[in-house]
Amino acid sequence: MKLHHVIESQQFSLPLLEELFETARRMEQVVARGGTKDYSGRIMASLFYEPSTRTRFSFESAMIRLGGRCISTENAREFSSVSKGETLEDSIRVINGYVDVIVMRHNEVGAAKRAAAVSDIPVINAGDGIGQHPTQALLDLYTIRKQLGNIDGLKIAMVGDLAQGRTVRSLTYLLSKFERVKIYFVAPEMLKMKEDILAHLNEHNVWYTEETDLTRVVPEVDVVYQTRIQKERFGDRLQDYEKSRGIYIIDRNILSLMKNKAIVMHPLPRVDEITIEVDSDPRAAYFDQARNGVFIRMALLAMVLG
Repeated sequence: MKLHHVIESQQFSLPLLEELFETARRMEQVVARGGTKDYSGRIMASLFYEPSTRTRFSFESAMIRLGGRCISTENAREFSSVSKGETLEDSIRVINGYVDVIVMRHNEVGAAKRAAAVSDIPVINAGDGIGQHPTQALLDLYTIRKQLGNIDGLKIAMVGDLAQGRTVRSLTYLLSKFERVKIYFVAPEMLKMKEDILAHLNEHNVWYTEETDLTRVVPEVDVVYQTRIQKERFGDRLQDYEKSRGIYIIDRNILSLMKNKAIVMHPLPRVDEITIEVDSDPRAAYFDQARNGVFIRMALLAMVLG
């Protein structure tokens, strides 16, 4: 199926997801064989206006394993012409003349759509403020299916900073495409999931509930998707940050309440919301989740480059 820009989770139909996941499975085999030269001569620009480790490195690793090359900036707000006043649109038009695909992370919601509107080459949204992070959601979904075998009928708890978390927003849009999924939103009052997502779930008849007590939810669910309380999103509201941090911590006590075959996920980085003792539990899936990012991003690059 034709895929050009990757901007938001809503653009992925179930058949397109199936094609992407099948391509990702093939990419796992490509990596096991040491990569390919199929995309030799192709160049990817990673244009990052916000800090990143996993997303930037996994995209660059994906492009290199496909045989392509990368040019990048990890702090475009400071080390690009935007510091001189250049608009995002002008930057994208210029970069169109240098590369074959742009992977962009930006601090502003909607920046990826603005970039795609003026770009002839594919633009892949690697996170836009508190808006969306579709490639993270795609690797999350891929991880869930690999670990549990299916998506239909699952119960998923999303925990932590749901108001400002782009990963949970994007993942919710994807989960709403499946049958009999139940979503448990667990957050303090000030960090509850936003109304636009709840309205989307209501429109598509997806079951959900909002909770504040994690211990009531974890015995019920198949996936605990833990997120970080994001200090950088609070700005000068440090009192609100201090009130929110540390409320939900996955530790040995929480593990004891979980199903034996449930999994713990996290988009990373973690701070203190998952204790180190959890890492050795077979239900801890977050490092496999990060590894799956390379396969999904290889598949996305292959699909947009053709």
